[in-house]
Amino acid sequence: MTITNLRKTETKDLDVLQEISLGTFSEAFETQNTPEDFAAYTRQRFSKAQLLAELTHPLSTFYFAEQNQQVVGYLKVNEGEAQSELKEKEGLEIERIYVRRPFYRQKIGQQLLNKALSLAQEKQKTYLWLGVWEKNLEAIRFYKRNGFYQFDQHCFMLGNDPQTDLMMKRLL
Repeated sequence: MTITNLRKTETKDLDVLQEISLGTFSEAFETQNTPEDFAAYTRQRFSKAQLLAELTHPLSTFYFAEQNQQVVGYLKVNEGEAQSELKEKEGLEIERIYVRRPFYRQKIGQQLLNKALSLAQEKQKTYLWLGVWEKNLEAIRFYKRNGFYQFDQHCFMLGNDPQTDLMMKRLL
């Protein structure tokens, strides 16, 4: 399935951003975590105040993937000091690529990744990087198919649960 529209998200999209952020994150990870840790993480990370701060940060950008005027997924990229780690000017971080479950396996994630690659090239970055949960094997395979390799790992706190994210990079 081809995205009918890929657009930069604006502050007027805050409610939709919160809804798709909570929805896609829940679909992907809720059953694999305790209710308490999951609720603590999502309450803080996907609050309107937090999302608005991210949405208005000059070095972070969100893009909505739309199919027939319905948001089916989104991408968030960070550069410079907005990156969760590394914070090197040569890199662009993919912080989030999420797609609604009914649209899995329809190449929407690939189109969002292609957008991130295009942005990195436009911004003359030398690499693209991301963190992915070590238990998210499907995502790890996806990134490897797209030329990413693991270069490190870090701790990701989901509530009070320390989890391991694999840090992956693709040179441009």
